[in-house]
Amino acid sequence: MADLKSCDEWKPFIAMITIDFAFSIVNILLKKVLDEGINRLVLITYRLSISAIFLGPIGYFRERGSRPPLTFRILCYLFLSAIVGASLTQCFFLIGIQYTSATFSCAFINMVPVVTFIMALPFKMETVHIKSNSGKAKVLGTLVCVAGAMLLTLIRGAPLFNNSPGQAVTRAMDHSLKLSQTKRAGRWTFGCIALLVGTLLWSGWFVLQSHIGRRYPCQCSSTAIMSFFGAIQSAILCLSTERSLSIWVLKGKIEIITVLYAGIIGSGLCYVGMSWCVKKRGPVFTAAFSPLVQIMAAMLDVPILHEELYLGSLLGSIFVIIGLYILLWGKNKEMQNHATRVAQEAEEIKEQEPPLQVVSTVSCDSRCP
Repeated sequence: MADLKSCDEWKPFIAMITIDFAFSIVNILLKKVLDEGINRLVLITYRLSISAIFLGPIGYFRERGSRPPLTFRILCYLFLSAIVGASLTQCFFLIGIQYTSATFSCAFINMVPVVTFIMALPFKMETVHIKSNSGKAKVLGTLVCVAGAMLLTLIRGAPLFNNSPGQAVTRAMDHSLKLSQTKRAGRWTFGCIALLVGTLLWSGWFVLQSHIGRRYPCQCSSTAIMSFFGAIQSAILCLSTERSLSIWVLKGKIEIITVLYAGIIGSGLCYVGMSWCVKKRGPVFTAAFSPLVQIMAAMLDVPILHEELYLGSLLGSIFVIIGLYILLWGKNKEMQNHATRVAQEAEEIKEQEPPLQVVSTVSCDSRCP
């Protein structure tokens, strides 16, 4: 029984590590097709449409017996969740990736746990008892994560590998010929603003999802509806900004594979898994694993895409892992203390209850001759 309980406690950890690994592959594929010129809104529309088509039947049959009534209020929450967590968030992050760099955008993603933690405090989804060890660990872990993110962003350092320097120089020269210094600075600033907005929206989605999970605890159905709303929002936004129908045609196998993988895995199963983790452990626990996406993406970028890895990125990643471990330790310690306190209160209530008096009765048959 104890082994089964311990296994259940580790399920959210294993789920989030698997989700982050899947997201790292999604980011690499997205970067590849964005460099080839696919429209961002078309990519988001296809991705969310495939997610809705994939999860719709699964949610209908699997959650048919336990699904609560879908009220207008819940639909409004899911529509807002699509804006905050699907259509606009993905659009801003794709703009940031395209206008800055993948590593720089991941540094903003690393700030999601901190922003989520701050957003959850006013709604009393998270509490900090600064005098307790768990509260100190949560604050310290948050600060260490921030330090790691700043190290990733501000300090580049020396390259750790020598991955085709000639090609890197050629790409840099081509890029400098295409864009003037002023235009590049403007694009970088616009990309930073887009990443900042995307980070705020993504953090807000974790807080909102915690509220939705209590009112509509059906992860597959809610994710399918959210993806459906997000696809409509992205399609309307794309049609209002781009009149050409040729942008909706996918070119090449890599674009088809990216859309299918990002829709089924990225916007489908990963969102279901994150919603389940938010329900089990809360928004801060789920958001705390976001920095692992950058680390796993870097591990795949170097051998596959031959991207350069720098000393600053390595040191920053180490700080992020340490901060993540401290934050999760504090969160786990807080849950253990809460469980112990609840058990003690239940024991005290049980001791205060008066013992039941057993009244013996004699049946009528035993008295009658």
